[in-house]
Amino acid sequence: MQFELMASMMCANYGHLEKEVQELNDGGIDSFHIDIMDGRYVPNFAMSLNDMAYIAKAAVKPLDVHLMIEHPNNRIQLFLNNLRPGDTVYIHPEAEYHPSTTLQSIINAGMIPGIAINPGTSVETVIEMLRIVKKVLVMSVNPGNAGQMYLPYVGKKITKLLSIKEDMDFEIYWDGACSAGKILEFAPKGVRGFVLGTTLLFGKDRPYGETLQKIRALQF
Repeated sequence: MQFELMASMMCANYGHLEKEVQELNDGGIDSFHIDIMDGRYVPNFAMSLNDMAYIAKAAVKPLDVHLMIEHPNNRIQLFLNNLRPGDTVYIHPEAEYHPSTTLQSIINAGMIPGIAINPGTSVETVIEMLRIVKKVLVMSVNPGNAGQMYLPYVGKKITKLLSIKEDMDFEIYWDGACSAGKILEFAPKGVRGFVLGTTLLFGKDRPYGETLQKIRALQF
C-alpha cells in the first residue's frame, strides 16, 4: 500500500539543520512539512519565512507549507516567492475573510492548494472549498504545539471526508500525534499521507532512513 510520509520540520534539530535535511532527503522522505505560526492564529511561534526558504533550497523533495497565520492573503506572495511550482500551501479557512481568494493565488503561482481543518471545524463549513483544493490536512490535535494527544472524534471527520473525496477530487492528509497504529488504521481507508513528528520520526537516535523504512514496512 502506497502512502506519503512528510517530515514535520519544526521538530528537527536546528543546530544541524543542513544535516537534518540531507539525511531526510537521503532517507526517502516524501516531503518537508513546514509549520509557520504567527503567535496570533495559534498561541505559539514556529518556523519563519527564512527557515522555509532555506529548506526549499536544500531539499530535493517538495515542501508542504502549513500557514497557521491570521489573514494569510496579506502575506501570501512572500511565501509563494520562496517556493517552487508543485509545492503545497495549506491555509486555515477561519483565518481569512475570503479564503477562496488566497487559494486562487496559490493556484496561480503553480502551487498545490490545500486547507487545514482544525479538530473543532466541521466538514460542512468548508464544503465548497473542497471543490477548489487538492489536499485537505486534517488536524488530529489543536494546532500550535508538537507532542499533543490525539482527539478521538477526529476519526469520524476523516470518515466523512473519505466518503466525498473521490467526487470532489481531493486527497486527505493526517497531521498530529501520528503513531504507527494510526497509519495502520487510516492508510487502508484512503488517507494519502501522514505528517511525522516526535511520535515516530524525530528524537529516536537512529538514522531517518531506517525509521522511514520501518514505517513503510508496516503490515496491513
